[in-house]
Amino acid sequence: MTDPKKPASVSIQVERTHPAPIGEQIYMSLHSSIREGILAAGSRLPSDRALAAQLGVARGTIRVAYDRLADEGLIFGAGSSGTWVCSKLPPMPSEHEEVLDRPLAGFTRPYSSAPLPFQVGVPAHDAFPFKTWERMRARAVRADALSYTTYADPRGEPGLRSQIAGHLAVSRQIQCHPDQIIVTSGYRSGLMLTLTALQASGQKAWMEEPGYPLGRRVLELAGLTVEPIPVDAEGLRVEEGITRASDALVALVTPGQQAPLGVTLSPKRRRDLLGWAETQSAWIIEDDYLGELQIDGRATPALASGEGAQRVIHIGTFSKTMSPSLGLGFVVVPKMLTEQFVEIAAVMLPAPNRTTQLAVAEFLADGHFLRHLRQMKDLYCERRACALTHLSKTFPVILRSGLGLVACLPETANDAMLVSKARELGLAPSALSLWYTDATHAKRGFILSITNLRADSIGAACAALNDVIAAQVKA
Repeated sequence: MTDPKKPASVSIQVERTHPAPIGEQIYMSLHSSIREGILAAGSRLPSDRALAAQLGVARGTIRVAYDRLADEGLIFGAGSSGTWVCSKLPPMPSEHEEVLDRPLAGFTRPYSSAPLPFQVGVPAHDAFPFKTWERMRARAVRADALSYTTYADPRGEPGLRSQIAGHLAVSRQIQCHPDQIIVTSGYRSGLMLTLTALQASGQKAWMEEPGYPLGRRVLELAGLTVEPIPVDAEGLRVEEGITRASDALVALVTPGQQAPLGVTLSPKRRRDLLGWAETQSAWIIEDDYLGELQIDGRATPALASGEGAQRVIHIGTFSKTMSPSLGLGFVVVPKMLTEQFVEIAAVMLPAPNRTTQLAVAEFLADGHFLRHLRQMKDLYCERRACALTHLSKTFPVILRSGLGLVACLPETANDAMLVSKARELGLAPSALSLWYTDATHAKRGFILSITNLRADSIGAACAALNDVIAAQVKA
Protein backbone atom coordinates (compact mmCIF):
# COMPACT_ATOMS: atom_id res chain seq x y z
CA MET A 1 0.00 0.00 0.00
CA THR A 2 1.30 3.48 -0.87
CA ASP A 3 2.10 5.69 2.10
CA PRO A 4 0.10 8.93 1.60
CA LYS A 5 2.64 10.81 3.72
CA LYS A 6 5.47 9.90 1.37
CA PRO A 7 5.89 12.32 -1.55
CA ALA A 8 4.96 10.89 -4.94
CA SER A 9 7.75 10.08 -7.36
CA VAL A 10 7.97 12.88 -9.93
CA SER A 11 9.74 12.35 -13.24
CA ILE A 12 10.56 15.61 -14.98
CA GLN A 13 12.92 16.08 -17.89
CA VAL A 14 14.57 19.50 -18.07
CA GLU A 15 16.29 20.31 -21.36
CA ARG A 16 18.67 23.23 -21.04
CA THR A 17 18.78 23.69 -24.81
CA HIS A 18 15.01 23.72 -25.23
CA PRO A 19 13.60 27.10 -26.35
CA ALA A 20 10.95 27.03 -23.62
CA PRO A 21 12.10 28.45 -20.25
CA ILE A 22 13.01 25.86 -17.62
CA GLY A 23 10.19 27.03 -15.36
CA GLU A 24 7.69 26.51 -18.16
CA GLN A 25 9.01 22.99 -18.81
CA ILE A 26 8.62 22.07 -15.14
CA TYR A 27 5.11 23.53 -14.97
CA MET A 28 3.96 21.73 -18.15
CA SER A 29 5.42 18.42 -16.99
CA LEU A 30 3.65 18.61 -13.63
CA HIS A 31 0.45 19.82 -15.28
CA SER A 32 0.41 16.88 -17.71
CA SER A 33 1.25 14.36 -14.96
CA ILE A 34 -1.67 15.56 -12.85
CA ARG A 35 -4.16 15.72 -15.73
CA GLU A 36 -3.14 12.29 -17.03
CA GLY A 37 -3.36 10.70 -13.58
CA ILE A 38 0.35 9.90 -13.31
CA LEU A 39 0.29 12.02 -10.18
CA ALA A 40 -2.85 10.67 -8.56
CA ALA A 41 -5.46 12.85 -6.90
CA GLY A 42 -4.66 13.21 -3.21
CA SER A 43 -0.97 12.39 -3.61
CA ARG A 44 1.71 14.50 -1.97
CA LEU A 45 4.23 16.40 -4.07
CA PRO A 46 7.91 16.83 -3.16
CA SER A 47 8.75 20.05 -1.34
CA ASP A 48 9.98 22.89 -3.51
CA ARG A 49 13.42 22.52 -1.92
CA ALA A 50 13.61 18.80 -2.64
CA LEU A 51 12.39 19.11 -6.24
CA ALA A 52 14.74 22.04 -6.89
CA ALA A 53 17.68 19.97 -5.66
CA GLN A 54 16.58 17.00 -7.77
CA LEU A 55 16.39 19.08 -10.96
CA GLY A 56 19.30 21.39 -10.25
CA VAL A 57 17.23 24.59 -10.51
CA ALA A 58 16.50 27.53 -8.24
CA ARG A 59 13.96 26.91 -5.51
CA GLY A 60 12.03 29.98 -6.68
CA THR A 61 11.49 28.35 -10.09
CA ILE A 62 9.66 25.46 -8.42
CA ARG A 63 7.64 27.86 -6.28
CA VAL A 64 6.41 29.73 -9.34
CA ALA A 65 5.37 26.45 -11.01
CA TYR A 66 3.57 25.31 -7.86
CA ASP A 67 1.81 28.69 -7.56
CA ARG A 68 0.52 28.42 -11.13
CA LEU A 69 -0.83 24.92 -10.51
CA ALA A 70 -2.48 26.10 -7.30
CA ASP A 71 -4.13 29.02 -9.13
CA GLU A 72 -5.61 26.49 -11.57
CA GLY A 73 -7.02 24.41 -8.73
CA LEU A 74 -4.78 21.40 -9.42
CA ILE A 75 -2.73 21.44 -6.20
CA PHE A 76 -2.96 23.06 -2.78
CA GLY A 77 -0.55 23.86 0.02
CA ALA A 78 -1.26 22.54 3.51
CA GLY A 79 1.43 24.37 5.47
CA SER A 80 3.87 22.07 7.23
CA SER A 81 1.97 19.04 5.86
CA GLY A 82 3.28 19.78 2.37
CA THR A 83 1.82 20.32 -1.08
CA TRP A 84 -0.84 17.94 -2.40
CA VAL A 85 -2.68 17.18 -5.63
CA CYS A 86 -6.33 18.17 -5.23
CA SER A 87 -8.69 15.26 -4.68
CA LYS A 88 -11.14 16.73 -7.19
CA LEU A 89 -9.72 18.42 -10.26
CA PRO A 90 -11.51 21.20 -12.18
CA PRO A 91 -12.94 20.14 -15.56
CA MET A 92 -10.76 20.43 -18.64
CA PRO A 93 -11.72 23.33 -20.93
CA SER A 94 -13.17 22.15 -24.21
CA GLU A 95 -10.91 22.75 -27.20
CA HIS A 96 -13.97 23.35 -29.37
CA GLU A 97 -15.70 25.68 -26.97
CA GLU A 98 -16.16 29.16 -28.44
CA VAL A 99 -14.15 31.85 -26.68
CA LEU A 100 -16.49 34.64 -25.66
CA ASP A 101 -14.16 36.83 -23.58
CA ARG A 102 -11.70 37.97 -26.24
CA PRO A 103 -12.42 41.69 -25.68
CA LEU A 104 -11.13 41.24 -22.12
CA ALA A 105 -7.74 39.91 -23.20
CA GLY A 106 -6.09 43.32 -23.26
CA PHE A 107 -7.17 44.28 -19.76
CA THR A 108 -6.16 43.31 -16.25
CA ARG A 109 -5.96 39.58 -15.54
CA PRO A 110 -6.58 37.30 -13.77
CA TYR A 111 -10.18 37.91 -12.72
CA SER A 112 -11.92 36.71 -9.55
CA SER A 113 -8.77 35.10 -8.14
CA ALA A 114 -5.80 35.86 -5.95
CA PRO A 115 -3.55 38.60 -7.39
CA LEU A 116 -0.32 37.60 -9.12
CA PRO A 117 3.12 39.14 -8.54
CA PHE A 118 3.55 42.49 -10.36
CA GLN A 119 -0.17 42.73 -11.16
CA VAL A 120 -1.12 46.39 -11.58
CA GLY A 121 -4.10 47.94 -9.81
CA VAL A 122 -4.34 45.47 -6.93
CA PRO A 123 -3.38 46.48 -3.36
CA ALA A 124 -1.55 44.25 -0.87
CA HIS A 125 -3.94 41.32 -0.48
CA ASP A 126 -2.04 39.88 2.51
CA ALA A 127 -2.09 43.16 4.48
CA PHE A 128 -5.81 43.93 4.33
CA PRO A 129 -7.44 44.10 7.83
CA PHE A 130 -9.77 41.20 7.19
CA LYS A 131 -10.91 40.68 10.81
CA THR A 132 -11.87 44.31 11.27
CA TRP A 133 -13.61 44.36 7.91
CA GLU A 134 -15.44 41.12 8.68
CA ARG A 135 -16.94 42.62 11.85
CA MET A 136 -18.05 45.77 10.09
CA ARG A 137 -19.44 43.86 7.15
CA ALA A 138 -21.45 41.62 9.50
CA ARG A 139 -22.89 44.65 11.31
CA ALA A 140 -23.74 46.25 7.97
CA VAL A 141 -25.56 43.12 6.80
CA ARG A 142 -27.68 43.12 9.96
CA ALA A 143 -28.37 46.85 9.73
CA ASP A 144 -29.37 46.56 6.09
CA ALA A 145 -31.60 43.54 6.74
CA LEU A 146 -33.47 45.29 9.57
CA SER A 147 -33.87 48.67 7.89
CA TYR A 148 -36.48 50.12 5.56
CA THR A 149 -37.42 48.37 2.33
CA THR A 150 -37.84 51.37 0.01
CA TYR A 151 -35.37 52.13 -2.75
CA ALA A 152 -32.00 53.37 -1.53
CA ASP A 153 -30.69 56.84 -2.37
CA PRO A 154 -29.25 56.54 -5.91
CA ARG A 155 -26.48 58.99 -4.97
CA GLY A 156 -25.27 56.63 -2.23
CA GLU A 157 -25.88 56.35 1.50
CA PRO A 158 -25.87 59.77 3.23
CA GLY A 159 -23.54 58.52 5.95
CA LEU A 160 -20.94 57.33 3.45
CA ARG A 161 -21.14 60.51 1.35
CA SER A 162 -20.65 62.57 4.50
CA GLN A 163 -17.60 60.53 5.52
CA ILE A 164 -16.09 60.82 2.04
CA ALA A 165 -16.59 64.61 2.04
CA GLY A 166 -14.88 64.93 5.41
CA HIS A 167 -12.00 62.70 4.35
CA LEU A 168 -11.44 64.60 1.09
CA ALA A 169 -11.37 67.94 2.93
CA VAL A 170 -8.41 66.74 5.01
CA SER A 171 -6.53 64.50 2.59
CA ARG A 172 -7.12 66.18 -0.79
CA GLN A 173 -8.10 69.73 0.28
CA ILE A 174 -11.41 69.40 -1.58
CA GLN A 175 -14.19 71.47 -0.04
CA CYS A 176 -17.53 69.99 -1.09
CA HIS A 177 -20.98 69.27 0.27
CA PRO A 178 -21.99 65.59 0.66
CA ASP A 179 -24.73 66.20 -1.93
CA GLN A 180 -22.00 66.86 -4.51
CA ILE A 181 -20.75 63.30 -4.04
CA ILE A 182 -22.22 60.39 -5.99
CA VAL A 183 -21.20 56.89 -4.99
CA THR A 184 -20.38 54.56 -7.90
CA SER A 185 -19.33 50.97 -8.47
CA GLY A 186 -15.79 52.09 -9.29
CA TYR A 187 -13.73 54.18 -11.68
CA ARG A 188 -15.31 52.90 -14.89
CA SER A 189 -18.81 53.55 -13.59
CA GLY A 190 -17.79 57.04 -12.49
CA LEU A 191 -16.27 57.83 -15.87
CA MET A 192 -19.33 56.61 -17.77
CA LEU A 193 -21.60 58.59 -15.45
CA THR A 194 -19.52 61.68 -16.18
CA LEU A 195 -19.46 61.28 -19.96
CA THR A 196 -23.19 60.56 -20.05
CA ALA A 197 -24.04 63.60 -17.92
CA LEU A 198 -21.83 65.83 -20.11
CA GLN A 199 -23.45 64.43 -23.29
CA ALA A 200 -19.90 64.06 -24.56
CA SER A 201 -20.55 61.76 -27.53
CA GLY A 202 -19.17 63.24 -30.74
CA GLN A 203 -16.80 65.59 -28.87
CA LYS A 204 -13.00 65.56 -28.55
CA ALA A 205 -11.13 64.46 -25.44
CA TRP A 206 -7.54 64.98 -24.35
CA MET A 207 -5.89 61.78 -23.17
CA GLU A 208 -2.45 61.47 -21.61
CA GLU A 209 0.17 59.77 -23.80
CA PRO A 210 1.02 57.29 -22.37
CA GLY A 211 -2.21 56.81 -20.46
CA TYR A 212 -4.50 54.22 -18.90
CA PRO A 213 -5.68 51.94 -21.76
CA LEU A 214 -9.03 51.21 -20.15
CA GLY A 215 -9.78 54.91 -19.71
CA ARG A 216 -8.93 55.50 -23.36
CA ARG A 217 -11.25 52.69 -24.41
CA VAL A 218 -14.10 54.11 -22.31
CA LEU A 219 -13.74 57.43 -24.15
CA GLU A 220 -13.82 55.67 -27.51
CA LEU A 221 -16.84 53.51 -26.68
CA ALA A 222 -18.67 56.60 -25.43
CA GLY A 223 -18.26 58.13 -28.88
CA LEU A 224 -15.48 60.64 -28.23
CA THR A 225 -12.49 61.33 -30.47
CA VAL A 226 -9.34 60.79 -28.43
CA GLU A 227 -6.49 63.28 -28.85
CA PRO A 228 -3.31 61.82 -27.29
CA ILE A 229 -1.31 64.59 -25.55
CA PRO A 230 2.31 63.76 -24.57
CA VAL A 231 3.48 63.63 -20.97
CA ASP A 232 6.95 64.73 -19.85
CA ALA A 233 8.68 65.30 -16.51
CA GLU A 234 6.18 68.06 -15.63
CA GLY A 235 3.12 66.05 -16.59
CA LEU A 236 0.64 66.73 -19.37
CA ARG A 237 1.99 69.14 -22.01
CA VAL A 238 -0.96 71.51 -21.88
CA GLU A 239 0.33 73.89 -24.56
CA GLU A 240 0.49 71.03 -27.05
CA GLY A 241 -3.04 70.03 -26.12
CA ILE A 242 -4.26 73.56 -26.82
CA THR A 243 -2.43 73.57 -30.14
CA ARG A 244 -3.81 70.21 -31.24
CA ALA A 245 -7.37 70.36 -29.89
CA SER A 246 -8.26 73.57 -28.07
CA ASP A 247 -11.94 72.82 -28.72
CA ALA A 248 -11.95 69.55 -26.78
CA LEU A 249 -14.82 69.13 -24.33
CA VAL A 250 -12.89 67.12 -21.73
CA ALA A 251 -9.36 66.33 -20.59
CA LEU A 252 -8.93 63.01 -18.79
CA VAL A 253 -5.86 63.35 -16.55
CA THR A 254 -4.05 61.75 -13.60
CA PRO A 255 -2.35 64.88 -12.19
CA GLY A 256 -1.37 63.59 -8.74
CA GLN A 257 0.58 60.52 -9.88
CA GLN A 258 0.46 60.14 -13.63
CA ALA A 259 -0.38 56.63 -14.79
CA PRO A 260 1.90 54.97 -15.73
CA LEU A 261 4.96 57.28 -15.43
CA GLY A 262 4.29 58.53 -11.90
CA VAL A 263 5.12 62.21 -12.52
CA THR A 264 3.17 64.99 -10.81
CA LEU A 265 1.62 67.81 -12.83
CA SER A 266 3.74 70.91 -12.20
CA PRO A 267 2.17 74.07 -10.68
CA LYS A 268 2.47 75.97 -13.97
CA ARG A 269 0.85 73.16 -15.96
CA ARG A 270 -1.95 72.98 -13.37
CA ARG A 271 -2.67 76.67 -13.84
CA ASP A 272 -2.51 76.34 -17.62
CA LEU A 273 -4.86 73.36 -17.63
CA LEU A 274 -7.40 75.02 -15.35
CA GLY A 275 -7.14 78.23 -17.38
CA TRP A 276 -7.83 76.37 -20.64
CA ALA A 277 -10.89 74.68 -19.14
CA GLU A 278 -12.27 78.00 -17.91
CA THR A 279 -11.63 79.81 -21.20
CA GLN A 280 -13.06 77.05 -23.40
CA SER A 281 -15.90 76.03 -21.03
CA ALA A 282 -14.31 72.57 -21.06
CA TRP A 283 -14.21 70.00 -18.27
CA ILE A 284 -11.25 68.35 -16.56
CA ILE A 285 -11.90 64.78 -15.44
CA GLU A 286 -9.45 64.16 -12.61
CA ASP A 287 -8.70 60.46 -12.16
CA ASP A 288 -7.41 60.42 -8.58
CA TYR A 289 -6.82 56.67 -8.63
CA LEU A 290 -4.40 56.62 -5.66
CA GLY A 291 -5.75 59.60 -3.72
CA GLU A 292 -3.35 60.46 -0.91
CA LEU A 293 -1.64 57.06 -1.08
CA GLN A 294 1.79 58.33 -2.11
CA ILE A 295 4.89 56.49 -0.94
CA ASP A 296 7.30 59.42 -1.18
CA GLY A 297 6.26 62.53 0.72
CA ARG A 298 2.83 64.07 0.83
CA ALA A 299 0.41 64.02 -2.08
CA THR A 300 -0.22 67.33 -3.83
CA PRO A 301 -3.70 68.87 -3.44
CA ALA A 302 -6.27 67.67 -5.96
CA LEU A 303 -7.13 69.75 -9.02
CA ALA A 304 -10.66 69.86 -7.60
CA SER A 305 -9.39 71.99 -4.70
CA GLY A 306 -8.88 75.73 -4.77
CA GLU A 307 -9.20 78.15 -7.67
CA GLY A 308 -10.57 76.65 -10.88
CA ALA A 309 -12.22 73.68 -9.15
CA GLN A 310 -15.58 74.59 -10.70
CA ARG A 311 -14.36 73.06 -14.00
CA VAL A 312 -13.06 69.82 -12.43
CA ILE A 313 -14.94 66.54 -12.03
CA HIS A 314 -13.08 64.43 -9.48
CA ILE A 315 -13.26 60.62 -9.68
CA GLY A 316 -11.99 58.52 -6.78
CA THR A 317 -12.05 54.84 -5.90
CA PHE A 318 -11.44 52.47 -3.00
CA SER A 319 -9.99 49.82 -5.33
CA LYS A 320 -6.32 50.75 -4.78
CA THR A 321 -6.58 51.88 -1.17
CA MET A 322 -8.75 49.01 0.11
CA SER A 323 -9.77 46.37 -2.43
CA PRO A 324 -11.19 46.20 -5.98
CA SER A 325 -13.55 43.49 -4.76
CA LEU A 326 -15.55 46.19 -2.93
CA GLY A 327 -16.68 47.62 -6.27
CA LEU A 328 -16.91 51.09 -4.78
CA GLY A 329 -15.88 54.55 -5.96
CA PHE A 330 -17.23 58.10 -6.03
CA VAL A 331 -17.50 61.24 -8.14
CA VAL A 332 -17.24 64.77 -6.76
CA VAL A 333 -19.42 66.92 -9.02
CA PRO A 334 -19.20 70.73 -9.43
CA LYS A 335 -22.31 72.43 -8.07
CA MET A 336 -23.45 73.64 -11.50
CA LEU A 337 -23.60 70.01 -12.76
CA THR A 338 -25.07 68.30 -9.72
CA GLU A 339 -28.64 68.04 -10.99
CA GLN A 340 -27.57 66.43 -14.30
CA PHE A 341 -25.41 63.88 -12.52
CA VAL A 342 -28.07 63.02 -9.95
CA GLU A 343 -30.66 62.46 -12.67
CA ILE A 344 -28.35 60.11 -14.61
CA ALA A 345 -27.51 58.24 -11.38
CA ALA A 346 -31.17 57.89 -10.46
CA VAL A 347 -32.26 56.65 -13.87
CA MET A 348 -29.25 54.70 -15.19
CA LEU A 349 -26.38 54.28 -12.72
CA PRO A 350 -27.57 54.17 -9.10
CA ALA A 351 -25.12 53.59 -6.26
CA PRO A 352 -24.18 49.92 -5.71
CA ASN A 353 -24.65 47.47 -2.84
CA ARG A 354 -25.94 49.26 0.25
CA THR A 355 -24.35 46.80 2.68
CA THR A 356 -20.86 47.54 1.39
CA GLN A 357 -21.55 51.27 1.62
CA LEU A 358 -22.56 50.98 5.28
CA ALA A 359 -19.45 48.96 6.11
CA VAL A 360 -17.10 51.41 4.36
CA ALA A 361 -18.80 54.34 6.11
CA GLU A 362 -18.05 52.75 9.50
CA PHE A 363 -14.50 51.89 8.38
CA LEU A 364 -13.92 55.58 7.61
CA ALA A 365 -15.73 56.93 10.68
CA ASP A 366 -13.76 54.79 13.14
CA GLY A 367 -10.37 55.84 11.73
CA HIS A 368 -9.47 52.42 10.33
CA PHE A 369 -9.05 53.78 6.80
CA LEU A 370 -6.39 56.33 7.75
CA ARG A 371 -4.51 53.78 9.88
CA HIS A 372 -4.63 51.30 7.03
CA LEU A 373 -3.20 53.87 4.59
CA ARG A 374 -0.32 54.72 6.94
CA GLN A 375 0.56 51.04 7.30
CA MET A 376 0.34 50.50 3.54
CA LYS A 377 2.73 53.37 2.82
CA ASP A 378 5.38 51.84 5.08
CA LEU A 379 4.82 48.35 3.68
CA TYR A 380 4.95 49.48 0.05
CA CYS A 381 8.13 51.45 0.69
CA GLU A 382 9.81 48.28 2.01
CA ARG A 383 8.56 46.15 -0.87
CA ARG A 384 9.66 48.68 -3.47
CA ALA A 385 13.17 48.87 -2.01
CA CYS A 386 13.44 45.07 -2.01
CA ALA A 387 12.18 44.83 -5.59
CA LEU A 388 14.70 47.44 -6.74
CA THR A 389 17.50 45.42 -5.16
CA HIS A 390 16.44 42.25 -6.99
CA LEU A 391 15.76 43.85 -10.38
CA SER A 392 18.43 46.54 -10.73
CA LYS A 393 21.05 44.25 -12.28
CA THR A 394 18.72 43.11 -15.06
CA PHE A 395 17.10 46.49 -15.72
CA PRO A 396 19.62 49.36 -15.81
CA VAL A 397 16.86 52.00 -15.89
CA ILE A 398 13.97 51.67 -13.45
CA LEU A 399 11.56 54.52 -12.78
CA ARG A 400 9.53 54.82 -9.58
CA SER A 401 5.86 55.23 -10.38
CA GLY A 402 3.09 55.37 -7.80
CA LEU A 403 2.74 51.91 -6.29
CA GLY A 404 5.00 50.36 -8.86
CA LEU A 405 8.07 50.53 -11.04
CA VAL A 406 8.61 51.06 -14.74
CA ALA A 407 11.48 48.81 -15.87
CA CYS A 408 12.69 50.24 -19.16
CA LEU A 409 13.68 48.00 -22.08
CA PRO A 410 15.51 48.73 -25.37
CA GLU A 411 13.33 50.19 -28.13
CA THR A 412 13.83 46.99 -30.13
CA ALA A 413 12.35 44.81 -27.39
CA ASN A 414 8.90 43.29 -27.81
CA ASP A 415 7.55 43.98 -24.34
CA ALA A 416 4.10 42.57 -25.14
CA MET A 417 5.65 39.22 -26.10
CA LEU A 418 7.82 39.24 -22.97
CA VAL A 419 4.72 39.88 -20.86
CA SER A 420 3.14 36.78 -22.41
CA LYS A 421 6.21 34.77 -21.44
CA ALA A 422 6.03 36.13 -17.91
CA ARG A 423 2.34 35.20 -17.67
CA GLU A 424 3.32 31.60 -18.40
CA LEU A 425 5.44 31.71 -15.23
CA GLY A 426 2.59 32.99 -13.08
CA LEU A 427 3.64 36.66 -13.18
CA ALA A 428 1.47 39.59 -14.28
CA PRO A 429 3.50 42.61 -15.44
CA SER A 430 2.02 45.05 -17.95
CA ALA A 431 3.64 46.08 -21.23
CA LEU A 432 4.43 49.80 -21.27
CA SER A 433 3.97 50.03 -25.04
CA LEU A 434 0.27 49.12 -24.70
CA TRP A 435 -0.32 52.34 -22.74
CA TYR A 436 0.47 54.38 -25.86
CA THR A 437 -2.03 55.31 -28.54
CA ASP A 438 0.71 55.81 -31.14
CA ALA A 439 2.58 52.50 -31.39
CA THR A 440 5.33 54.02 -33.56
CA HIS A 441 6.48 56.28 -30.70
CA ALA A 442 5.77 53.89 -27.85
CA LYS A 443 8.45 53.26 -25.21
CA ARG A 444 9.18 49.66 -24.26
CA GLY A 445 9.24 48.28 -20.76
CA PHE A 446 7.45 46.53 -17.91
CA ILE A 447 4.99 48.20 -15.55
CA LEU A 448 5.50 46.33 -12.28
CA SER A 449 3.28 46.74 -9.25
CA ILE A 450 5.13 46.10 -5.97
CA THR A 451 2.06 45.77 -3.77
CA ASN A 452 1.80 41.96 -3.72
CA LEU A 453 5.50 41.11 -3.54
CA ARG A 454 5.54 39.41 -0.15
CA ALA A 455 8.74 38.72 1.75
CA ASP A 456 8.44 34.97 1.10
CA SER A 457 7.86 35.36 -2.65
CA ILE A 458 9.57 38.53 -3.83
CA GLY A 459 12.90 36.81 -4.53
CA ALA A 460 11.32 34.06 -6.60
CA ALA A 461 9.09 36.49 -8.54
CA CYS A 462 11.98 38.81 -9.41
CA ALA A 463 14.22 35.87 -10.31
CA ALA A 464 11.55 34.49 -12.66
CA LEU A 465 11.16 37.90 -14.34
CA ASN A 466 14.93 38.15 -14.70
CA ASP A 467 14.88 34.68 -16.32
CA VAL A 468 12.36 35.93 -18.90
CA ILE A 469 14.76 38.67 -19.96
CA ALA A 470 17.78 36.35 -19.86
CA ALA A 471 16.03 33.86 -22.13
CA GLN A 472 15.19 36.63 -24.60
CA VAL A 473 18.80 37.83 -24.65
CA LYS A 474 20.06 34.32 -25.39
CA ALA A 475 17.49 33.93 -28.18
